[in-house]
Amino acid sequence: MLILCVMTQYWLFKSEPETYSFDTLKKEKKTAWNGVRNFQARNFLRLCKKDDLALIYHSGKEKAVVGIARIIKEAYPDPDPKKKGDWVQVDIAYFSHMAEPVSLAKLKSTPQLKTLPLIKQSQLSCMPVGEKEFRLILEIGGAWDSFQKSK
Repeated sequence: MLILCVMTQYWLFKSEPETYSFDTLKKEKKTAWNGVRNFQARNFLRLCKKDDLALIYHSGKEKAVVGIARIIKEAYPDPDPKKKGDWVQVDIAYFSHMAEPVSLAKLKSTPQLKTLPLIKQSQLSCMPVGEKEFRLILEIGGAWDSFQKSK
């Protein structure tokens, strides 16, 4: 008998809060994460699986991880009449807020997070995050215990 164990993958999605904030996601409950027009970020979106979790990072003035979303629909076409390409989007749902936003400065000053793609490739709007890094970010943001209870 073959038993497959699918592990949750973790991601970090960036958004300008003036364009689409995490509070808007909380209010709307779910949304299509679309408009990604970077090939590497698009390729990461294609790897997102249903029930994976994404840290939501506000770029712009705030520069902080503010919450968690769950992938509820895997990659599907995101047509763009202006920029031709094989673009995709995923659907996400609100999962929870961080108790305290985790600033970019805090991420950069935490030695265990020095390899985080956000620090090395800040232009990507979707990037993978390791399980240990995901947990550490939640711990820093005071959200680990509530996350464990709500899984």
